[in-house]
Amino acid sequence: MPFDPQKDKILKKWKCEQTGLVVTINQYDQGEPKLQIGPRVITKRDGGEIQRKAGRLTIEDVLWFYDIIDEAKDELARLARPQ
Repeated sequence: MPFDPQKDKILKKWKCEQTGLVVTINQYDQGEPKLQIGPRVITKRDGGEIQRKAGRLTIEDVLWFYDIIDEAKDELARLARPQ
């Protein structure tokens, strides 16, 4: 069965304004919600945006992620099905 972008949902999103790193909780169709780190969204001088792979994280990325990790964990636990 091929990938259907209409079935791919972003349930929650965080973005580091300093580095552009994006962290999301995604769910495909009725599957299990999962945490995704990346992409990195960079604002161009003309106001447009480009997306890049997250790649290696800087100390700024790590400190920002550390600040939001409990909120992300709690949200993912709330959205996940009981096992």
